[in-house]
Parts: sequence; C-alpha cells; structure tokens
Amino acid sequence: MVASSDLGGLGSREGPRVTYNWVLPSIAPMLLPWLAILGLLALKPNRCAGAWWIWLPLGCVMAFTLAPPDILPSGADFFLDVIAALAAGLAAVWLLANYLRRHHRFVTFLCLLSALAGFSLLGFVSRLDWSFTDFNFTDETLPAVIVLAVGVLASSAALILGGLICRGRYRPLRLYGWLLLLLAGSWLVVTAPIFVLQSIGSNGGIDWGEFFVPVLVVAVCHFATLLPFLILSSASPFYRERLKALLHAKPEAPPVMAPVPEASLKT
Repeated sequence: MVASSDLGGLGSREGPRVTYNWVLPSIAPMLLPWLAILGLLALKPNRCAGAWWIWLPLGCVMAFTLAPPDILPSGADFFLDVIAALAAGLAAVWLLANYLRRHHRFVTFLCLLSALAGFSLLGFVSRLDWSFTDFNFTDETLPAVIVLAVGVLASSAALILGGLICRGRYRPLRLYGWLLLLLAGSWLVVTAPIFVLQSIGSNGGIDWGEFFVPVLVVAVCHFATLLPFLILSSASPFYRERLKALLHAKPEAPPVMAPVPEASLKT
C-alpha cells in the first residue's frame, strides 16, 4: 500500500511502501446472543410453536437500533448498543420466566435481575469491536456499561413492583402505565444526585430543564424497548403466562356457574 499525493515541487509524489495484512473480522461474537436465544428455545418448556414468537419483539427492537429516530442527544450513539443488549436480555427473561419465578417476590427479583444482567451483558459484549487482537475499550464503553446496569436494575424492579401495585392481577393497560411511571421514576432517582453534584461542582445554577428532558427521553426509549415484549404477552397465551409468572399474578377465577333450576332437571 502506497500513499500518493501531488505536492508539486515540495517533495516526492509517492511515500514509502507500507505492507498491511487485512484480516476479515470474525462474526462469531456478534452471533453469541442469537445462539443463546436459540439455546433457550431448545429447553423443554419452550419446545412449542408459540415460543418462537419471541423473535418478533426482538426483531422490532433491533430494527429500531438500526434506524433510530432523531430523538437521541448527540454523542449518545452508545445508547443504541444498550437498547439492543437490553432487548436480548428481555428475550431471555421471557423464555426463562418459569425458572425465574420463586415463592417470594424478592427472590424472584434476584433471579430476574441475575438473568437479565447476564444475557444483557452478553448482548452488549457481542456488539463491541472485536476486529483486532489487541482489543481496547473505547471512551464510550464505561458510560454504556453504567447505563446498561441502571437499565437492567430499573427493568427488574419495575416488573416486580408493577405486579405488586396491580395487586397480582394481570391488567395490561394498567400495567403498561405503571411500568412507564416506574421506569421514569427509577431513572430520575438514579440520575438526580449525579446532576446536582455536577451542578454544585461547576458553581453554576441548577437548570432542571436540562435534567428532566434527557432523562425522560431515556425513560421513554427504555419503555419502548420493553413495550414489544409486553404486547407479545398480551397477544400470546404462551407468553401471557410467562409474564404472569414474573408478576406473581393470581390465577383467574373460574366463571361462576348459575344453578340449574329444579324444574328443568325434572324435565
């Protein structure tokens, strides 16, 4: 490979020849989350046609990360990787719901948090640049990991608290509303102290508009990541039972049968 440029009388036209061996990047890391989902589909409780609908919400979120609307602030491109990683984690949780449910809500929360964190981290690592042997983390990696950790914690807490607030009854629209409020509240609680400390450290006034707008945008994007999986649970009886398991929803009471009149029995 030779660099060439016409410098006129200031020097030679071509620089020294440089040898560069280009190696095709491996696609194996990028396939890890997809292979993990396929492995979960092979579990005995998921060996049915209804379980394969999990690809629909996962594909919708991945499509969103490929063509995002212009609502993300500049310099926050890493947030798309966080959304994709969180979607992979949610898909795994939906497939593992029967295993994650425990008798006590707090133990269910811990199991949910562990599964969501593990599979989300796998999805995030698969989107990093592994094209070079001497892999180095970029400046955006640490903020992305922090945002992903907050998103995982907020998602787990919102699902458990949403089931508790709904008193163990599965009512989709009411649950959607509470989850949006709980996610927004989680992001506000986590980021408010950081924003206040930064404002005090810079000896400037606190502009709450600069705080609320970005945080609410992040919360809406977070809810938009969760929403396709919630809609799947509303439309699919298979995943509806999975979500009920995570929410500790009470089983629906059987319909009350009216007593048959005695006269009709004699006839």
